[in-house]
Amino acid sequence: MNYRHKYHAGNFADVVKHAVLALVIERLKLKEAAFRVIDTHAGIGVYDLGSEAAQKTGEWLGGIGRLIGSGAEPIPAPAAKLLEPYIRAVQRFNPAGEIVRYPGSPKIARELLRSQDRMVVNELHPEDAKSLQGAFARDVQVKVTALDGWVALKAQLPPKERRGVVLIDPPFEEPGEFGRLVRALREVEKRFATGVCILWYPIKDRRPVDQFKGDLRESGIARLMTAELWIRSGAAPDVLNGTGLVILNPPFEIDRQLSVLGPFLVQRLGLEKGARWALDRISGE
Repeated sequence: MNYRHKYHAGNFADVVKHAVLALVIERLKLKEAAFRVIDTHAGIGVYDLGSEAAQKTGEWLGGIGRLIGSGAEPIPAPAAKLLEPYIRAVQRFNPAGEIVRYPGSPKIARELLRSQDRMVVNELHPEDAKSLQGAFARDVQVKVTALDGWVALKAQLPPKERRGVVLIDPPFEEPGEFGRLVRALREVEKRFATGVCILWYPIKDRRPVDQFKGDLRESGIARLMTAELWIRSGAAPDVLNGTGLVILNPPFEIDRQLSVLGPFLVQRLGLEKGARWALDRISGE
């Protein structure tokens, strides 16, 4: 996979990741107290789906395009209610109706914040960091940093609000990325015990994912669950067969919500008979 997200913006993995992020933020908003969103690998903010990069892969057509693009079937009521905050955020960037731009995680989160909430977004790539800075220029609720994502994570914990969500969405271009994710979860649990953490991982070959989940079970980290959408059977380990999320401190009822949302996403985004949705309570109740 090419690290720069402009090639993958709006794909099926983004749909899952950002829909869950929106659900968590909406849950945090049920209390009046302020919270903070921390996005460690934030990208540029908004992506042009007509760009050369997006057109080169066309991945968005199998994600947001299949969900709400031209010709998409209406979303049935139970799933539509759960997807409403996410879809509303996407539509704010496409006022004419046609999906031509896709907001990344920092812009989706920003659309959902209240006046008392704050956000820190981080991006290491120099060109993308500059774009991200421009996307939030003069926004007093958002701080932009340009650090290594793992350094940024430590630098921002714990937030003064003591409530919030951390999104970790690494590039998976270097060996040992799964091990870094386990260490990152330990860091969040230790320094932000009251916060939610959403951590993304790709699913290509099943074996390293199984090893990763085994390491999570042995880590001693409390209150972990995983959610996975497989769009293919997984028989071809050299392609992106699915997308996974680890959720630390999953909010109340998120498992029930995802049990409703997941089967719909399989039906709408799955490409093969082997497409499926899986929730796994790794630790905790």
